[in-house]
Amino acid sequence: MNHPLAQFVYCPKCGSHQFVEHNGKSKHCEACGFTYYFNPSAATVALIVNERDELLVVRRAKEPAKGTLDLPGGFIDMFETAEQGVAREVAEETGLKVTATRYLFSLPNLYEYSGFMVHTMDLFYECQVASFDHIKAMDDAADLTFIPKTEVNPLEFGLGSIRKGVMRYLEQF
Repeated sequence: MNHPLAQFVYCPKCGSHQFVEHNGKSKHCEACGFTYYFNPSAATVALIVNERDELLVVRRAKEPAKGTLDLPGGFIDMFETAEQGVAREVAEETGLKVTATRYLFSLPNLYEYSGFMVHTMDLFYECQVASFDHIKAMDDAADLTFIPKTEVNPLEFGLGSIRKGVMRYLEQF
């Protein structure tokens, strides 16, 4: 797999093709002197457990890993906090209103989007919701279900960081 910086041929500041690898994290423009550092995109993951100690999981409606299990979440928007981002993503995918969040841990991830490999930093949150009365699969979620935490199989989760995060969550919490 090529490094993501290999896809950037022209300097984003001046448009020069003299945009060369500077080190493993950046490219440098020999024409204007601009150095671009490639950093991960922030994404959130919601761990939501009901009163029966069951974990809310979604079935992915889109690639990558379409049809596999996932947790609600997604990319954080510009000018949004991680807590706002996880609450928005939960609402978009499930219709649920997040009332409280608690940061748990983070994991690096590679996420293919439209043929482009995106490096992400996935921020895992335990989320409480107002109620489960109006839960509905929407947006990136094809289906929603609750699985008793004792029966969750991390290998059924299609994305690597989610699989690792579910394992870590089940071991620690």
